[in-house]
Amino acid sequence: MKKILFLTGTRADFGKIKSLISVLDTHQDFEVYVFVTGMHLQKEYGYTLLEIERCDFKNIHRFENHTDETTMDLTLAKTIEGLSGYCKQVQPDLIVVHGDRVETLAGAIVGSLNNILVAHIEGGELSGTVDELIRHSVSKLGHIHFVSNSDAAKRLVQMGEMESSIYTIGSPDIDIMFSDSLPDLETVKRYYEIDFEDYAIVMFHPVTTEAKEMKLYANNFVEAVLKDTHNYIVIYPNNDLGSKCIIEEYERLKNNPRFRVFPSLRFEYFLSLLKTSQFIIGNSSAGIREAPYYGIPIINIGTRQQNRTVLSAIINVDYKPENIVAALKNIHGHKVKKMEADFGHGNSAQLFLESMENGNIWATNHQKQFRDI
Repeated sequence: MKKILFLTGTRADFGKIKSLISVLDTHQDFEVYVFVTGMHLQKEYGYTLLEIERCDFKNIHRFENHTDETTMDLTLAKTIEGLSGYCKQVQPDLIVVHGDRVETLAGAIVGSLNNILVAHIEGGELSGTVDELIRHSVSKLGHIHFVSNSDAAKRLVQMGEMESSIYTIGSPDIDIMFSDSLPDLETVKRYYEIDFEDYAIVMFHPVTTEAKEMKLYANNFVEAVLKDTHNYIVIYPNNDLGSKCIIEEYERLKNNPRFRVFPSLRFEYFLSLLKTSQFIIGNSSAGIREAPYYGIPIINIGTRQQNRTVLSAIINVDYKPENIVAALKNIHGHKVKKMEADFGHGNSAQLFLESMENGNIWATNHQKQFRDI
């Protein structure tokens, strides 16, 4: 029996890997462990540990990596310390990490320096800002790559990764997006006490490389949506440096009847809301990845998704309030065609399982090699 340790630090990465954890947790050949840290354990962001516990995974470990300084380097150091201790206890055969978060980097460092295989979900993609540096660093530390599409696979080959270590499975959240088990809209509205008939979704995150400007950018953004006439479901940002500025600005929205503000939403419930929304505004990857699949218009603000925003469904604007207001006035004239399958066909979990059952993965050499093109 192989021991597989999944690491999750945010509601976003858990939504991506949930189906992958589930498919292994009930499999007789695998013993699954889930290392839960980051914003999952912070009450101001909804304490989303509860969502993970509802899944009834067999082995869930909680580790608080939050520091008062909230700088990424100290969070990285603390996560490495906690995960390293847990790995010595569990002795996993494989650590699975996702994306481009600082917790992801911690998982890759702990695995690679302790001769534990590291599998990276959604490497080879372009994130923009410091996230992209983290994503590519994780890919170089990782041994096995589960990518979303051929473009991502090609970038990894450019980075010297061996083609035999790359498995194209699509984006795992697509499995959930088109699942028959998504809750119906009325159930979601009743659960969250949302009485809007029509609404848009707000997801605006800090940009770590622009931390000094985030207070101004958050103010500009809130000013723009206050001048607008749409109803909004507002979801708190992630816990990166600069998030407090955004949350403080959101206090101005809480007594306004056009706004419902939430620290977090359950992923499946969020998808049901997104699917029937008028549009999504902000700078979240949900606007780049999930929204186009549903044919939802997107107003993307600023630089956070730079190099990823290449779809016709996206309206890109800067942080100036007048430009955000102008985009809002024109949003209903923006026609969007549902995106074709660019990130998989909803069978990522099955492809992941088939790869994990393949003996070639377990023969992967811990000593990585660089392959010239």
